[in-house]
Amino acid sequence: MTVVHPISRAWITTGGTGAQNYDEFADDAEITAIIEANPRSALAIEMPHRAPDSVGRAFLDCLPAAAARLAEEKADGSYTPAEQVVVLYRISAPGEPAAYGLWAMVDTDQISTSADEPGLVIRNEDVFIAKVRERVALAGSLQTLLSPVLLLQTAKGAELHAALAAATDAAGAPAATDLDPSGRTHAIWTVPAGPLQDELTALAGGGELVVADGNHRSLAAQTGGLPRFLAVVTTPDSVAIQPYNRLLTDLPPGDLVAALTAAGAQVEELERPAAVPAKGPIEVYAHGRSYAVFLPREDDLPAVENLDHALVERVLLRGALGLDPGDKRISYVGGDYPAEWLRAEVDAGRADLAVLIAPVTVEDFVAVNLERQKLPRKSTWFTPKARGGLVLADLA
Repeated sequence: MTVVHPISRAWITTGGTGAQNYDEFADDAEITAIIEANPRSALAIEMPHRAPDSVGRAFLDCLPAAAARLAEEKADGSYTPAEQVVVLYRISAPGEPAAYGLWAMVDTDQISTSADEPGLVIRNEDVFIAKVRERVALAGSLQTLLSPVLLLQTAKGAELHAALAAATDAAGAPAATDLDPSGRTHAIWTVPAGPLQDELTALAGGGELVVADGNHRSLAAQTGGLPRFLAVVTTPDSVAIQPYNRLLTDLPPGDLVAALTAAGAQVEELERPAAVPAKGPIEVYAHGRSYAVFLPREDDLPAVENLDHALVERVLLRGALGLDPGDKRISYVGGDYPAEWLRAEVDAGRADLAVLIAPVTVEDFVAVNLERQKLPRKSTWFTPKARGGLVLADLA
């Protein structure tokens, strides 16, 4: 018996609706600009309060507009319905190996957040509860899921990868394609009920599934009482983890180096601009100056507590700056934004401090999750990311 199932009633894009997921942006103004340039983008439905005609309104007040947009797009042919399907997914770009996934529904009661909680879907990262509440409200209003949870198959990954590659090669022309801002092509093919669908769902659900992206969406499915949630099940060979950095604003005046030193860190000024480092030190940028910062580890703690992102939370944020990691003055900036962009935000006065951190490795990520340890929030920026608005799951 598998925990991965076909989508009872899916809506498949006919093109033009694909979008980055709602939580991939460092600046809300980017969302507004994308919607303005393409009103059919799924972002106009997922983030209705960021649409050009709704900026400044509360999220909940904009849900009727989101429902109206979705109904209009279904009516005008932007989506076509399909029943009892899974969807093949291939992401490709020149010079990169292809990434594969399977769009499907996954049993919500299989989500496990601790070693003593049974379940094959492992979610072990802190979340922001306000974001979860928004996702619950959106799903309840639309009775539709627009963006998937990205799940990493840890036991049958190699077999699933080979099966998906073979299936897409044999599938002919895709049902739709979508080009993302990084130049990657996202292609989808529907798979109806039958032997291939059975084979793929069995492989996709053939071992523990780790939430690689979509911790808020998976918790929203639980909180909202959904029996199943929309997911893309992918493979370790299909993903990489990019840096996940931080920008801090409105910090109180004070000597940053002195505060870090008092918290036990070793600080060395750099003669070059701060960049994403190798595993070990972090690098920070403030007031036009760059530093390498060696944060003290504690050998008696579990290994996850000495990952660079955990040290940033414990030593830099809490110890040196007196901030909770959930403080609104901290922006979590994914790997799509390079070091020069972060430094430019500081130079422009839109941030006081840029914190650059080496990415977690895929191996560390899987090991931490299988050991049922909890990763610091916003510590893994997986690429390539599944696009929202390509395959929708109708909950009604």
